[in-house]
Amino acid sequence: MSMNRARGTRERLVVIGGDAAGMSAASQARRLKGPDELEIVAFERGHFTSYSACGIPYWVGGDVAAPEELIARTPEEHRERDIDLRMRTEVVELDVAGGRVRARDVDSGEESWTSYDKLVIGTGARPIRPELPGVDAPGVHGVQTLDDGQALLDSLARTRGRRAVVVGAGYIGVEMAEAFVNRGYEVTVVNRGTEPMSTLDPDMGRLVHKAMEGLGITMVNDARVTALRTGDDGRVRAVVTEDAEYPADVVVLGIGVRPETTLAKAAGLPLGQHGGLLTDLAMRVRGHENIWAGGDCVEVLDLVSGQERHIALGTHANKHGQVIGTNVGGGYATFPGVVGTAVSKVCDLEIARTGLREKDAHRAGLQFEAVTIESTSRAGYYPEASLMTVKMLAERRTGRLLGVQIVGREGAAKRVDIAAVALTARMTVEQMTALDLGYAPPFSPVWDPVLVAARKATAKVQAGMR
Repeated sequence: MSMNRARGTRERLVVIGGDAAGMSAASQARRLKGPDELEIVAFERGHFTSYSACGIPYWVGGDVAAPEELIARTPEEHRERDIDLRMRTEVVELDVAGGRVRARDVDSGEESWTSYDKLVIGTGARPIRPELPGVDAPGVHGVQTLDDGQALLDSLARTRGRRAVVVGAGYIGVEMAEAFVNRGYEVTVVNRGTEPMSTLDPDMGRLVHKAMEGLGITMVNDARVTALRTGDDGRVRAVVTEDAEYPADVVVLGIGVRPETTLAKAAGLPLGQHGGLLTDLAMRVRGHENIWAGGDCVEVLDLVSGQERHIALGTHANKHGQVIGTNVGGGYATFPGVVGTAVSKVCDLEIARTGLREKDAHRAGLQFEAVTIESTSRAGYYPEASLMTVKMLAERRTGRLLGVQIVGREGAAKRVDIAAVALTARMTVEQMTALDLGYAPPFSPVWDPVLVAARKATAKVQAGMR
């Protein structure tokens, strides 16, 4: 019990951030402790809570009709569960020694202090916004929140032109390119890397590049943006690189995100090399008994490399929230780490990865063998069987699986889950070849593509040991 609360009265949990990690933690804590035992106060600076930011490109592209479809739980639903949720209220200072937070009403500017016994930090991540001429001009958008998505759609409704430029070719960049294709826009993607999807090795990213061009998307690699040119009305008109200029009626920045840990850093909480908060297995901030953190603002343990990583994914954030809420509510739970699984798509091309890329393995000091195979999604004779490419990394000598990347059409992406389980179990590629996977011609060849890659990797590992 902290000095903020008289002994014998209920405790107060304060949650900073009203999305996946923060509100999952609040909801789970409420399941375990009633209002008579635990008061819960949550602060959210935006207009929405508990929503799927991952769904924003599909809302923009028209696959999802309205933002309400992306919301798992509204502010009113949280309040019905005795959670004092304060919307449009931003926490601007964290006083760890005093056990309190200072919050500001976004609309009125009014500020007040709120004390806590237990604190959950779920401040998420902030989009990387380069300091470039014109970057703040009308028509230039990020897509991190539902508010961002609405602002982009409002902008498109006011714009007659049909030329979209996406800066960055990671998950958000590729998905936004697809969204604009679906809306009938002429799309250019400007990418600083050698190939799109830097979460893949370049040889696999090249497959994505070819598919995007096949959809009519202009893919510009090895390009550094130097400015965003505006017109007489101040609105963006073009994206300028060192070598060229690309006309634009709308620009989306998809360069990536960084942990939003401004508050935590100012309060002296421990941060890792990627700028994210460091926690123990219970998601408690290291060195602080009554402070927890989860979601995009933390760093997580990579179970394959043994190193800390920053991975901004809703799957992790929801799991963090469940773990935190269980611990805050008097139970016990841990989050052991991740293997780095992610899937995406651009139109009908599916993209998946788990574990380490080649450069990740080199950085971790691991020696490895890499193999790439091409197989089909179904039995070759079955109608609509399509090709997919599987790349697999295995540790030299031991044969331990290190990573898998898959690019293909229907049925490709979710096959990576086989590899994710194998990585978590620390299986060797030889052990994988004996996995009893489901088979019927409509679903798979006799040897599933992942197992074909495992067989080839096994042969390469064994050949290296002779």
